[in-house]
Amino acid sequence: MLHHERLRPSSRDYPADEWNVVEKRFNPAFLAQLETMMALGNGYLGMRGCPEEGSPSAENSTLINGFYETRPILYGEEAYGFAKTGQTICNVTDSKTIKLFLDDEPFCLSDAALLNYDRRLNMKAGTLDRELLWETPAGKRVLITSRRLVSLINRHVAAISYCVTVLNAEADVVISTEMKTDESQSSLDSSDPRQARAFSGRVLHPWASYANDRRIVLCHATEKSRLAVTSATDVVLETACISAYKTVHTEDFGQVAFTVEARPNCPIQLTKYIVYHTSATASAEELCGRAEWTLDRILRLGFQHLLDAQEQYLNDFWQRSDVRVKDIREDRTHRTTVEIQQAIRFNLFHILQASARAENAGVPAKGLTGSAYEGHYFWDTEIYLIPFLSYTSPQIAKNLLTFRYKMLGHARARAKELGHRGAMFPWRTISGEEASAYYAAGTAQYHINADIMYALRKYVRATGDEAFLQECGAEMLVETARLWLDLGFYSDVKGGKFCINGVTGPDEYNAVVNNNAYTNLMARENLRYASKTIGFLRTNEPDAYASLVGKTALAANEADDWSRAAENMYVPYDEKLRIIPQDDDFLERKPWDFRNTPPDRYPLLLFYHPLNIYRSQVIKQADVILAMFLLGDHFSAEAKKRNFDFYDPLTTGDSSLSSCVEAIIAAQVGDTDKAIRYGMAALLMDLADVGGNVKDGCHIASMGGTWMMLIYGFAGMRDNDGQLSFWPNRAPQENAVLAFPLTWRGQMLEIEIGLDTVRYALRKGDGILFCHEMEEIRLTSEHPMAIRPITKR
Repeated sequence: MLHHERLRPSSRDYPADEWNVVEKRFNPAFLAQLETMMALGNGYLGMRGCPEEGSPSAENSTLINGFYETRPILYGEEAYGFAKTGQTICNVTDSKTIKLFLDDEPFCLSDAALLNYDRRLNMKAGTLDRELLWETPAGKRVLITSRRLVSLINRHVAAISYCVTVLNAEADVVISTEMKTDESQSSLDSSDPRQARAFSGRVLHPWASYANDRRIVLCHATEKSRLAVTSATDVVLETACISAYKTVHTEDFGQVAFTVEARPNCPIQLTKYIVYHTSATASAEELCGRAEWTLDRILRLGFQHLLDAQEQYLNDFWQRSDVRVKDIREDRTHRTTVEIQQAIRFNLFHILQASARAENAGVPAKGLTGSAYEGHYFWDTEIYLIPFLSYTSPQIAKNLLTFRYKMLGHARARAKELGHRGAMFPWRTISGEEASAYYAAGTAQYHINADIMYALRKYVRATGDEAFLQECGAEMLVETARLWLDLGFYSDVKGGKFCINGVTGPDEYNAVVNNNAYTNLMARENLRYASKTIGFLRTNEPDAYASLVGKTALAANEADDWSRAAENMYVPYDEKLRIIPQDDDFLERKPWDFRNTPPDRYPLLLFYHPLNIYRSQVIKQADVILAMFLLGDHFSAEAKKRNFDFYDPLTTGDSSLSSCVEAIIAAQVGDTDKAIRYGMAALLMDLADVGGNVKDGCHIASMGGTWMMLIYGFAGMRDNDGQLSFWPNRAPQENAVLAFPLTWRGQMLEIEIGLDTVRYALRKGDGILFCHEMEEIRLTSEHPMAIRPITKR
């Protein structure tokens, strides 16, 4: 597999740090990338890591999950069943800007003489911190410190502490806190299909605006999606210097400007409180009122309270989620180990920021770090994020699955439109309606139904939440199983096997194929899980079964039909190569000419017509290999190795979703070198800009994949059939220990994998049963620890 690390700035300017992403020198060349890396969010509200002064910036966006505008999808040639309505996340009112003027001259990072500069994403405190020393042309030295947070406790709240101290002179200082709503919003790069689409006219229309002393409230609404957003700010200034202020506002702009007679070494402390509220139903008066209530509350609490609550929230998160790589050499900390630790925490931190308060919403592909992929939700959430969340933050996992359940009405309607029974979940969406304009790589990816049901099973097994299965999951299982039975057929040509034709698997470089192996294998699991669940409910939970029948009109024989289809599912197999072909015709295609493809012609989708790609043996992202990871107990180690050896050379680095999966299988088949190489590519996907597009936002799914790579790959965890077991391999760094917690059905287990032994400890709960390799281990509060040797393989 090909990888291209594109961002390797000097370690002096960007030193490795276990708990911080540190920038020691302002460099415009990395402006866009660092806006992404240092973005803050909570799953509802996100702010890119632009400077407080508002410029320079590449994409100075503030995004709210699920706040979008719609537009008609225009086709040169229409066809029945094409998606009709596009949805694009909106850049809402920017309320984070704080401009500084000294003796009437503006402070701007791009041309300021900086004697000292330190900016860091603090992953322990959940803040973006900056401290710099500016020397003006007149020789005045000004210390500027700021601290920004997007609250994980109060989902509607952000706040900024901004302190200015003139060190060696008197000066006339103006600090202007501002709000601005852009009239137009456009895409970043119209030639890249991964970017957000442009709107032809104004997106946010003024609905209400007013000011009261230092408080400013702006309310806007979209025209077509009929969503409204209110942004409100209030400001506190603390200083012993003489000061005054003036407030102005228009329907799209607000400003509170403080004029201060600065004295040497006399701090000027400004705190800006920011609130966003959104609604599809509330009036402007009600929405503005909500924002003011929130402002009133956080003003009473104060900035320090927000900081303390943020740090406590993160302390709890790291207690149940942190994956630690420790160097066993006591005399020094190996630099590579520190870099790995930083990358691990960076990935997990951004997953939290993308999902923590994503209530009644999904997780966008870029989280809220950028507008690429238009803020859409994909299968990424279920396959790459739900495993991590189920084992560390199960309530968040449940929230995301509940949101999918609430889409079921749209999914039923979409299936009917496509001529199917059951439900067809959208490939990409915000509202629940299909928003993919390219059916071959969108609607044809039927596997999303099975992906969601796989995540449901993963969550239920990890948490034991049978109530959710009965109340929500079973209904989804019925409707997705119905779709598979309707979509497939028993083929005489394939010996009476159940076949599924005309679909696209995870690999979008092979579209609309027959019997995509991943799709068939996952559909089989979907059908089996549905049949088993219905049988269990019918026998053991008659009330839940009766309720399900009432909601779905479930017939008595349907579960048997699903079971028959599952047991007769056709899975391609080549006897000569002894591998699973990706689809019926994959082996007949011409191999891609990798040798003569220049490095700057990746990703292929930006430089080659889809038909050129579809005719070739070339893979965008792991497909069969992904199935072998997700359904690992169905395949022997030998089968995994044969398929890995065949598909690995055909896999480009064009998808951020491949490296982590290939690393897992490499670890499982004993290819340690590739496991480490691909694992590092996954870990550094954003910090090293492996995909070349971190400027557009974080790769949130790949970040979830790094956790899976560490836990399922190097730690060797297996959770098949509801049984937890470990087959440890090694840490991703030589001479290192890998340690991490897991929450399994309310019990917290701590695992520490050394060079020769693994230590298991019960951190929370009464008892837990699991396996170390083939040995069953039971830990209790009386016997909370076990140490076992690692079998060398």
